[in-house]
Amino acid sequence: MGREELLAPTADPVEAAEETTLRPHRLDEFVGQARLKEHLEILLGAARARGQAVDHILFAGPPGLGKTSLSGIVAAEMEAGLRITSGPALERAGDLAAILTNLDDGDVLFVDEGHRLPRAVEEVLYPAMEDFQLDIVIGKGPSARSIRLDLPRFTLVGATTRTGLITGPLRDRFGFVARLDYYATADLEAILTRAARILGVPLDAGGAFEIARRSRGTPRIANRLLKRVRDYAQVRSDGAITTATAEAALALFDVDERGLDKLDRALLVSLCETFAGAPVGLATLAVTLGEEPDTVEDVYEPFLIKEGFLQRTPRGRQATAAAFRHLGLEPPPPTPEPRPAAGPRSRGETGGPSLFGEPEV
Repeated sequence: MGREELLAPTADPVEAAEETTLRPHRLDEFVGQARLKEHLEILLGAARARGQAVDHILFAGPPGLGKTSLSGIVAAEMEAGLRITSGPALERAGDLAAILTNLDDGDVLFVDEGHRLPRAVEEVLYPAMEDFQLDIVIGKGPSARSIRLDLPRFTLVGATTRTGLITGPLRDRFGFVARLDYYATADLEAILTRAARILGVPLDAGGAFEIARRSRGTPRIANRLLKRVRDYAQVRSDGAITTATAEAALALFDVDERGLDKLDRALLVSLCETFAGAPVGLATLAVTLGEEPDTVEDVYEPFLIKEGFLQRTPRGRQATAAAFRHLGLEPPPPTPEPRPAAGPRSRGETGGPSLFGEPEV
């Protein structure tokens, strides 16, 4: 099983449907992101006390950390309806207008991949978010006219993995912007324990820890690894997930104790052995791995950089000493920084004594 299935942070349609059973439905069921939970408790509690829709919310962060789950929690806590769409699905302004005009008062509209909204659709969102009104142009040419429709007071919950690609005018219209961080191992253990209980899988503390520490700080990957270890335990063991069972299963699936798979290690081996630790350009590295440069940059690098195995330098990608040690190799000696070329001293810069006993100028 390769990266695209086991350690990819994104979910395919089949897995997304399976995730529904494991998602938390209330804020007190959501594990991790303690600071964000506290902020949401205040926002949602205040909105409920006023009897109003909660302000627009933008969740940002890497895939698989719970942005979609939190959108459902916002709707559940507000006892409101939830409509789900995504940026790429809204190709025309009319697509968004059709959704907005069918919302009820207080509904939550979740837009995933908000950074991929077309500009024409984004323009429609501005008055909808700010004034709860929708501008529609009827006709074409000189006879065209614009009418404005009132919309129910809804809550837009946006999600993005690329905050920098969200335009300033759109970002400014969100009343609350929150970033989700990677999860601690202890939080992932709690998530795995809950998921195992829902799936009816016997999981002890040691097994939960082994899976959690290899899950790259991502709940989606943790749940996926749990299912694969469950399969291994049913076929080659007694069905219970213990430390030994988890270790054996994850070794079979080429997931090491730091959460690196075969392709991650191939990248590090290329940097450490093929290029002997020297900086390598992204295009060259991609050719060596047989991957597209965008895939290397967006899929491989973020986790390796986070773990301290890879660094981006002005001259290219370079493996760190930690990467050499992880592969059982001796790190190369540090390369001395080039000394600046000596040049004539500027006037007023003093040096050593001259032959006449006075400082050189």
